[in-house]
This record gives sequence, structure tokens and C-alpha cells, in this order.
Amino acid sequence: MKLKSDELRELLVSHNVITKEKFDEVVKIALQNKEPVLDILFSKKILNERDFAKLYASSINIDFVDLSKEVISRDVLGKLPERVARRYMAIVFGSDGDSLKVAMVDPEDVESVQFIEKQLGYSIKLYLATASEISNALEMYKEGLTTEISKAIKETEDEVNIDKEELDNDTSSDNVESIISEAPIARAVNILIEYAVKSRASDIHIEPRESFVQIRYRVDGVLKDTMTLPKSLISSIISRIKILSNMRIDEHRIPQDGRIKVKVAGQSLSIRVSSLPVMDGEKIVMRILDESTRALTLDELGFKGQALITIQRALDKPHGMLLVTGPTGSGKSTTLYSVVSMLNNMGVNISTIEDPVEYRIQGVNQTQVNAKVGMTFASGLRALLRQDPNIIMVGEIRDAETAEIAVHSALTGHTVLSTLHTNNAAGCLPRLLDMGVEPFLIASTVNAVIGQRLVRKICPYCVEAYTPEPGVMENIIDNFGLRKEFLISNQEHKKNTERPALKADLRGERKIPIPENFEAEKKSILEELAKDPTMVNRSAKEAEEVALRNHIFLNEDELAKSANKESTKSQNLSLTLYRGKGCNKCDSSGYLGRLGIYEIIEVDDEIGKLIISHASTSEIQHVAIKNGMITMQQDGFLKSLEGLTTVEEVLRVTRE
Repeated sequence: MKLKSDELRELLVSHNVITKEKFDEVVKIALQNKEPVLDILFSKKILNERDFAKLYASSINIDFVDLSKEVISRDVLGKLPERVARRYMAIVFGSDGDSLKVAMVDPEDVESVQFIEKQLGYSIKLYLATASEISNALEMYKEGLTTEISKAIKETEDEVNIDKEELDNDTSSDNVESIISEAPIARAVNILIEYAVKSRASDIHIEPRESFVQIRYRVDGVLKDTMTLPKSLISSIISRIKILSNMRIDEHRIPQDGRIKVKVAGQSLSIRVSSLPVMDGEKIVMRILDESTRALTLDELGFKGQALITIQRALDKPHGMLLVTGPTGSGKSTTLYSVVSMLNNMGVNISTIEDPVEYRIQGVNQTQVNAKVGMTFASGLRALLRQDPNIIMVGEIRDAETAEIAVHSALTGHTVLSTLHTNNAAGCLPRLLDMGVEPFLIASTVNAVIGQRLVRKICPYCVEAYTPEPGVMENIIDNFGLRKEFLISNQEHKKNTERPALKADLRGERKIPIPENFEAEKKSILEELAKDPTMVNRSAKEAEEVALRNHIFLNEDELAKSANKESTKSQNLSLTLYRGKGCNKCDSSGYLGRLGIYEIIEVDDEIGKLIISHASTSEIQHVAIKNGMITMQQDGFLKSLEGLTTVEEVLRVTRE
């Protein structure tokens, strides 16, 4: 788009996108940084690329097209040679009678349009698309991963003719570098990275086996077998990766770590590389981090309703700890980065100690752990306290020393954010006790604990509703505890304001607070659902409310075993669930992307007393549920009823 600054200002100001004063400020910044004004507007989040493209298209009377929603066949795409498409940023994406539909970034470039029309030999209908969507569409010119790699392999075998034994015996820098610097090997590594990005992979695994090399991508948390390579190429590919990541290419006996900075399809990527000696050679794992990605809001991460209110209430306190728990790969760091971004402003000093620093946050002082020189979480945290911080983020509490310093930091007026590895939110508090932290300190400093998992989202392009078969329905009822009964208070209880007395529950396992005038009315949740089948298929807004959860799920201290299971048959219950059929967009998996499922314990007076009395994880969990906590499994089930994920996926990540 060849818009002059004055034309751009007139367009944006006339549509109330920006004021003249604000636009002039952006122009000054653009001149100082020697960057285009549009790039500054996009980077400052003043303007969205797609929204601007729509606005610009409307102003020049050309239709806007969202290429991400178009199914482009290879036959149609191939009508315009790749070199021409890339040079003019143009894509043929369909036909309309005798003319072809062509999307361009700059459809007002008359010379380019005329050249493309001449190349095609057809009349064309012009559309405007964003640069990022055209860049993504251009990737379709490439053939499959296996085909592309095979081409590079053939060239390598013909031109380089690697002798593995000779390479293993001669690890001199000159010999190895002369092999890996050959273009085919470099191209093979580039292709592996490019296809990983295209596949939305978070990790690339290059694993040597006895007679071949296995390549696997982790997509949406699940490893997928992608292809195999000849064993003869492993040494040169690994050496190429080591050189890019500044690792020693002549060292094969010990693990090494490195980092690569690359730009793929307009994305600035930081790739964390780890090598590990295994029985059949060296294994390489590359973690792909998109540095251009902004931190998601808590709402975008999947926090809803009461969960958001609880987190906000915890962060509004002038000091204290917010802890995030879950296994490796459950998105704990992402949640912390979102919280840090939410708190980040000019009035506070935020310092972090991380291992490693995965994403850079502007305005935040981020420190990398380096155990080799004595920079551990504990020593780094001690140093941060002398830096006049308001908010401290500790990547992980791994030991008693770090835990003690973190708790004392929260006690002395700092907001501390950190993570622990426990199965659920309730397990975090006894874990701190096990680390030797005094119970009264935990009770007075920890504001809230978030437990989380990541589930795959149903692909929006192939989602379908279905009614589960009776057998499947039985499993759902059993797994989510829908068959259990609950107690309902009588009319007299509504007038009673006295503190409930303690009664032994029906199982005799513990004493729980039940009002004296509660009646053990045997009423099944299935009977409630049978009366109102739409109860669990309401809008997302309704599903956020704790009241709806109380209709669907039963508090543990209100449970009683069914005396008559005949009244709770699954045929009385009909649920509408959702799944993905599988399509090209999701690689036939039925899933596209991930979101979190959460449980949040707010440490109030009652939970605090349990901590001081060294209560177990199950006791803390029991009281939290009684007080209205939605468990991870319940949160996941509600999200499956909204069509965001599947019940199978929720059960996969929440089973212990």
C-alpha cells in the first residue's frame, strides 16, 4: 500500500480510528525509529492489520478477502508462478465465471496488476488481503515436508556424499564445517523449522534410532510422527543446528543448550535448542517461541466468571503471593506472563528471575538463571530484593531456600508471582509446608492458588454437535460424578441464621457442617436434568456462574450414595456434546489450538486455619469445593458443554 502520511491520517481520522494529535505523535516516533508509520501503529496496538485492510479496501472500493477462511486448490494456486506471486505479493484463490480471483496487498499498483493479468492470460477480479495472510498462503506453493526434505537429501547425497564413519572419526572443525555448510543440509534444516511453524508445532524432536532418524512435532501438546530420515544424515544435520545455536560441534558426550534467532513467514522466532547423548547418537529438541506474540489476556486464556473475580481480588491486595500449579507443559508460565503484562505500567517496578526467559516483556527487568556461575533462583531472588521491586516473578519454587525467601518477600510488602509442580491447587499449600515454610506464614502471605491444565480446542471449521450413545453417557456420568445425590434444605432453613452444627456424613469419613434442619431428601442430579434438559446447554455467560455449576456438580460434603439407582438411569438424561469431524485446517485431528481449564483456591480464613493445622490436600480440596470452588474437571466439563473442547480431552488431562 503506497499511502502517503497525509492520506493515511485523513483516512484514519475521518473514521475516528485515531485523533490528529495522536497520529502526529506516531509520525514523530516513526521518523525517530526510521520505520513506516503503519508498522508503528500496528506494533503499538493502535491499529489492527486486518481492520485496517478492511477500512482501506472500503475506501478504494475493492472487496476485502479473509484468505484464512478460503479453501485454495493447488490447481488454482498454480496458475500464477510462485516467483511472480512472491514478487508481487499476490495469490490466485478462486474463479468467478471466466475470470480469476486474485488477492493482493496493493491492488492499486496498476503496473503489477497488468503484469499479473498478462501472466495468467485471464481477466482478473481484484481483492485486498493482509500481508500476513498472503505470506501464509504463499507457503502452499511448497510441496509436502517429505517431498521437500527428500529433494534436499538427494542433492546432499549427490553433492556431499557423507561417509558417517569418517565424520565420526574426524571431528576437526574444518572437516565438519565444510560438510554442514553445504546448501542442501542448510535447506533441510530450514525446511524442518518452516514446516514446524506452519504446523503450529511447539517442539521439534530429532531422534536417532538404530537404522534411521525419526522427526516428530509436538502440536497442541501431542507428539506426532512426521517423517524419517536416513541415518547417514544425522551428523551433518545436528552439526548444522549446533553451529546455528552456538554449541560445540566437536562435543558429543555431554548435553548442551543453545538458542537460534530466525524469521519465518514474517514471524520473529526464538528457538531454544537442547542436545542429549542417547544410545544411537545425539537427540535434538528445539522449542519454538514466537517473540512477536503478545501476552494473551486472562479471558483469552480461558478464565471466566468467578475465576477472573478471584484473581483480580488477589492482585488488588497490596502484597502477597499468587501461585500457579500444574505439571510441565500445562501453561503455567503463560499464565504468569499474562498476569505480569496486566500489572505492567510505569508506576511499578517488575523484576523476574526465570529459567529460561521465554518471552521478552517491554518494561520488565528479566533475569536468566545460570547455575554454572551461582545464579540460582534463591540467589537471584535475594538480589532482586535489593532492586526496589514492587512485583517479583520467580519462574519456579524448587527448593526450601527459594520458598522461604519468596514467602518473606510477600510478607514484607511485595507482590510475588511463582509456580510449583503439584497436581492440583490444593496440593500447593501442603507442598510449601513440606519445604519447611512455617504454616502461619503460608496462611498470611498466599492470596490465591491457580491449578491448571491445557486441553485441545475443537476445530471451529469442522465442529459438529452430537448426542452420546447410552454406553458413552454412562461413562460420562461415572467420570464426572453426575449420579450422586445431594441434600436440599427445607423451608425452615431459610429462616435460620445460626451457624450449622457438625454432623457425621453418611459415610462416616469425617464431620462436615450440615444445618440441623437439613433434610436428606434423595434427589438425583439426573432428575433435575431430566426436568430441564437445557440446563447444561446454556450460553457461555450462564455457564460461568457458580449457581449453574451447583446444579450440574455436587459438593463433596453434600453427597450421599444412591439408595435407588433405578431412578438415575442415563436414559433420563440427554446431553448435546461437540466434537471435530477432522478437516484440512486441523490435519484431520478435530482439534485446533489449546485453552486452559482451571481451579482457583482463594486463601480465606477457613483455608488459613486448615493450613495452620497441617491439613492434608484432600481436606483443603474438600473445604474449597464446599465454598464454591469449581474444580479443573468441572471447568473442563462446562467448556465441553459450550463446544470449546471435548469430554474425552478433559478426561485425558485431568485423570491422575
